[in-house]
Amino acid sequence: MRALGMTRAVRLALGLGAVAGIFGQSALAQDSTTTSAAPMPRVEITGSAIKRIESETALPVQVITRDEIDKAGLTTASEIVARLSASVGNLTDGASITDGKDQRGFNSANLRGIGTSSTLVLLNGRRMANFASPGDDTGVDLNNIPAAAIQRVEVLLDGASALYGTDAIGGVINFITRKDYQGVDVNVSGLKTDEGGAGKRTASLSVGHGDLAKDGFNVFAVVDVQRTDALSTSQRSFIDNLRIAERLPHLLSGYTSPANIRLSSDQRDYLNAQGFTLNGQPLTNRTINLSIPTCAGPANLYLPAGIGGVDACTYNYMRDTELYPKSDKVNLLSRGVLQLDADNQLYAEVALSRSKTWYTASTARVTGYIDASKIPALAGYDLGSDEAGGDSEVEVRMRINEAGRRTSELTSESQRFVVGLTGSRNGWDYDFGLNHSVNVVKDRDTHGYLLYDKLLEGIASGIINPFGPSSAEGVALINSIQVNDEVRHARGVMDSVDFKISHPVGTLGGGDAAMAVGGELRREKTSYNPSALLMSDNINNDFAPEGGESTSYSRTVQAIYGELLLPFTKQWEAQLSARYDHYQVVGGAASPKVGLSYMPTNTMLFRASAGRGFRAPSMTDLYRPMQVSATATLPDPVYCATVDNNLADCADNWETHRYSNANLKPEHSRQFSVGMVLQPSKQVSLSLDYWNIKRTDLISEIGDDVILANPVKYADLIHRDEDGYIEYIDLRKENRGAQKAAGLDLTIDFKGVKTWAGNFGGRLTGTYVTDSKIQNAPGDAYVSNLGRFVTDGVVQRWRHTITFDWDKGPYSASLSNTYSSGYDDQNSAIDVDSGTVVAPNRVKAYSLWDLSGAWQATKALKLRAGIQNMFNTAPPYSNQAYYFISGYDPTYTDPRGRRFYASVNYAFK
Repeated sequence: MRALGMTRAVRLALGLGAVAGIFGQSALAQDSTTTSAAPMPRVEITGSAIKRIESETALPVQVITRDEIDKAGLTTASEIVARLSASVGNLTDGASITDGKDQRGFNSANLRGIGTSSTLVLLNGRRMANFASPGDDTGVDLNNIPAAAIQRVEVLLDGASALYGTDAIGGVINFITRKDYQGVDVNVSGLKTDEGGAGKRTASLSVGHGDLAKDGFNVFAVVDVQRTDALSTSQRSFIDNLRIAERLPHLLSGYTSPANIRLSSDQRDYLNAQGFTLNGQPLTNRTINLSIPTCAGPANLYLPAGIGGVDACTYNYMRDTELYPKSDKVNLLSRGVLQLDADNQLYAEVALSRSKTWYTASTARVTGYIDASKIPALAGYDLGSDEAGGDSEVEVRMRINEAGRRTSELTSESQRFVVGLTGSRNGWDYDFGLNHSVNVVKDRDTHGYLLYDKLLEGIASGIINPFGPSSAEGVALINSIQVNDEVRHARGVMDSVDFKISHPVGTLGGGDAAMAVGGELRREKTSYNPSALLMSDNINNDFAPEGGESTSYSRTVQAIYGELLLPFTKQWEAQLSARYDHYQVVGGAASPKVGLSYMPTNTMLFRASAGRGFRAPSMTDLYRPMQVSATATLPDPVYCATVDNNLADCADNWETHRYSNANLKPEHSRQFSVGMVLQPSKQVSLSLDYWNIKRTDLISEIGDDVILANPVKYADLIHRDEDGYIEYIDLRKENRGAQKAAGLDLTIDFKGVKTWAGNFGGRLTGTYVTDSKIQNAPGDAYVSNLGRFVTDGVVQRWRHTITFDWDKGPYSASLSNTYSSGYDDQNSAIDVDSGTVVAPNRVKAYSLWDLSGAWQATKALKLRAGIQNMFNTAPPYSNQAYYFISGYDPTYTDPRGRRFYASVNYAFK
């Protein structure tokens, strides 16, 4: 949906508002005629430290209620975040299916698409320890949020560094749990997919006791247990429909089962001279496979145009991997409150979670060596003769099917303990808290990973058969050298003390002016410990990383902030705030912010805000040891000029050395927003906000594609051998370049329409992005990823969630649609066999419809059933080559297809 779609959406909202306005008075006007003895309660709204009567503020806040979560059949915090139209490029379980190791298992939020590290996730307004594994992304693992305990989610769609800290440039997601629950609530649900795999079972128990007003205390606990089954490529028909072997042959592999044999030139020429043939033809290439043309499906293909070539087999790993991981998740949240007197409370909160996920990739590959005399088809030829080069040993490139798929068990555990005192005294509202939060990440290789030295010995001796089933002795050897080892262990600890106090400071024309002051002292510690076995470099397909030694770092963060709420008149209100953060070693910076709202009538509000912020570099940015990795397949223009630009010769996956930088400075940002809220009737409300963010001194590496596109400018980063061939490329984190993002957030609420057929309502939340681009280095042109996949992802121009609701008596139903607009694909991947670039592609829009219905059978019993992805919409084809999963983009799509779910809820007091 482009500008025309946005225009239609706004016209629809205004039209609905106008129609409703004709037939009804405004909600605020109607409410003003109703009097009540009880005063309206004052609450704290995300984006302000001052309690007030709940209403629209100068800062845009979206609220997702428990009812909305239940209607959509969402059971995890990650699923909730995925439906936010402002959230782009989240880290998910689907994207974590990989044979890489960096931060696997991390589920994160990414507001505005400007980076996980710039979105702040809170639990009840306070921080949690970040995901402990070191990597480029810093943030809270959404697996550690107790989803069953969530009462609502408040999403502040505005940079809020002035109140919450440096990592809130993109916005804040505040998960708010129940506070004073009484009774017992049992919920059991099950989900089944149409084609099998990825089934889910969940159960939660909530128990609470004590009425604060009557008993002077309340204590409650919520336990949530979930289990999800794995989903394999063989269980989804859309995988074959992607035609990966035809469209993306350059992403396939030359490691097969039966194994491909790599001959020397002399060995190939000798075999041809001896009349040896394959498939009735003399050998053309040095890579051959004795099983052609049958190979061994479904993963091993005879694909003459593929990486295996005309004489060998090609392996399609997208027929031998998983699309969605098996997982077990357990969360506990417990909270106790003691009413000290009428205005003051002592509270304690405990949150414990464990998320265990099994990531399964394709079967292991290995390069082995074996004497040709042990291969029956070659035993009659003397490959050790002088004519064959004098060496009878041949290289085999094989998949070890008998070892099974490579499986890793990733466990993310968190503990969070909060003790605090809150209330009012002498006109001051206050809240003091102590927070101890821990995240531990354990990465264990459990299956499919073999001891490398023993594996090579088994292949060389012939005990392990590269060309077919091994003997019982070979299978026993494979089983005996299976690795089951916790190869990586990371731990992060955050200890903090925080306070905030607020008090009226006078009376203005619009009411009481108020002031708030707060502060925080935080200690962050991280440690990372690879196992001795990993560092021995003896695990096949999980070799020791460069710079992978144990590390341990810590730092202290101090912050103080203030806020003024100034209701100048009944129509005009200002919110002024400022914060100063100081990070040990890095230094400090001030973050001011001003918000202004104008309400000319009870049905209309205009608002604007502007502020500055900064983001301190993470400890990974500062201290992570050098890492060796590789680029995507990219051309070297210098070498290409010497081979007539033949990409088959001058494109490669070049080695990279990635460096942290202990001298990094903070990123700086400025952001502003302007918008309006209209409520022309009791049934209709509309909000439209324009937002604009710019970050400078961006902490980043120059993209490897940018370096190679400018080999003269970045010659000092490209290391070459004496022949001019690239040895490796330096990727160094520095403060460089800038990033811009801007767009419109639209919300339309239409509810409470009573008819003879029942009550109807609806809600649309959408984000239309007008700008999203990054400058890789000062002076460079900005590169836009708006509607275009660049490097590691895309920002779609338009995303929305629409929900239509109906209820009548004990029955209710909900129909919803989530939509992401199409975009230009990566369109840059190179097939080094043919020397061609992938055919251009435009990724289609992605639209999913869900339907659910509920029956309140009794006061205590509620039944719900629903269908997610009603039309079994498959992820659209993509040629992206950044993620391990090929053929589609796993960051925002869902491979599970149509699925049915049902739940039973029993609640009583």
